[in-house]
Amino acid sequence: MPDRSIAPKIKDATDYRIILPAYEHFKLDNHIPVYLVPSEEQETLLLEFVFPAGSWYENKALVADATNTLLKNGTRRRTALQLNEEIEYFGAFLNLHCRYEHAHLTLHCLSKHIGDLLPLLQDILTEPAFPENELDIYRQNRKQRLAVNLQKCDFVANRHIDTYLFGAYHPYGRTSSMEDYNALQQEDLQGFFQKCYAGQPFRLFIAGNIPAGLQEQLNRYLGGDPRQPAEPLHKQDLPIQPAPEKQYRIDHDPNGVQGAIRVGRLFPNRYHPDFPKMKLLNTILGGYFGSRLMRNIREDKGYTYGIFSSLYDHSQSSALTVSTEAGREVCEAAVEEIFKELEQLRQQPIPEEELNLVRNYLMGTVLGDLDGPFQVLDRWKKLILADLDEQYFYNYIKTVKTATPGELQELAGQYFDPVEFYSLIVA
Repeated sequence: MPDRSIAPKIKDATDYRIILPAYEHFKLDNHIPVYLVPSEEQETLLLEFVFPAGSWYENKALVADATNTLLKNGTRRRTALQLNEEIEYFGAFLNLHCRYEHAHLTLHCLSKHIGDLLPLLQDILTEPAFPENELDIYRQNRKQRLAVNLQKCDFVANRHIDTYLFGAYHPYGRTSSMEDYNALQQEDLQGFFQKCYAGQPFRLFIAGNIPAGLQEQLNRYLGGDPRQPAEPLHKQDLPIQPAPEKQYRIDHDPNGVQGAIRVGRLFPNRYHPDFPKMKLLNTILGGYFGSRLMRNIREDKGYTYGIFSSLYDHSQSSALTVSTEAGREVCEAAVEEIFKELEQLRQQPIPEEELNLVRNYLMGTVLGDLDGPFQVLDRWKKLILADLDEQYFYNYIKTVKTATPGELQELAGQYFDPVEFYSLIVA
């Protein structure tokens, strides 16, 4: 019997040997790669189709997002209503989203219903109709959402800081407008589908309870198409063009009580050797609720309810940004405190106690991210789409566990130079 009067020994998360579970892999008859993380814990299944159909490949603004969104809004055989009713009948959920390099179509369902849903997916991925009435609804809804969001300081600030960092014509810095939505035409979507979806090789990620005969079913509905595009998909070489000025203030809502603050700078992409170490340093700065920015600007000064810093995980170039909303009368003071925290990290080494706390936080986050087949698949998907392997994952773990205060101070000295940062207040 254990002695209940003695508290158990606390084990640091850094003491755990974290293992990234392996995935299974095969190819369909048409050489489409399929990645699986099997699990028999629940009778559920996730299928995620990833196409090279992000905004990077569009020649007209918003075409990539509109094409991706309207894939499930009608095919040559089924209307949008019929598609949605069939999906709901089987208790499934179909989600679509589009980013810069890739477009995603994700199905969540019960494993036993995958045979009924695969013909539906085949229809969506091969015969979308992009009906004019559905495009009209898409335009109306997105314009209405944009009009509402443009009233919000934080939305406006997000649009501007990305444009300042990357340039107005770069996919990372491009913003939407009413004119862009009005200019969308049915033939634009049809052309983009033919270019980036029809015949283009895709990658399929699957996690959950794998039913018997799934590979044969996938080949039946998705493996017969040879996936040979009419011409190779070319990724444009788009230069980053940051704004020449570094400090901005936008008067947005004179009757508002608070403003949005963004402070940021460009940073090398995820392939740079400093990237994993910067993720650790960023967490100390503002990447979790106990961060330095939170302790200073929220708890000590009371300028904001929350402040966070983040490191963009883009493929071409990353960026480090600090985001918060504060009272109009203290926005400038909050910006000053942000730069003070950046400078302190440059001038003083991080105490071991604080560093160990953040190490445990990050390792705990990784452990949570590997809790279940869907989370493991998501971790693998990010590596595979970035052409990385598990060694990248283990290098990050090693960096978090072993980076020294001196190394982090040196990193801050290199990248936290205030002259490299953009600052923006929208109030």
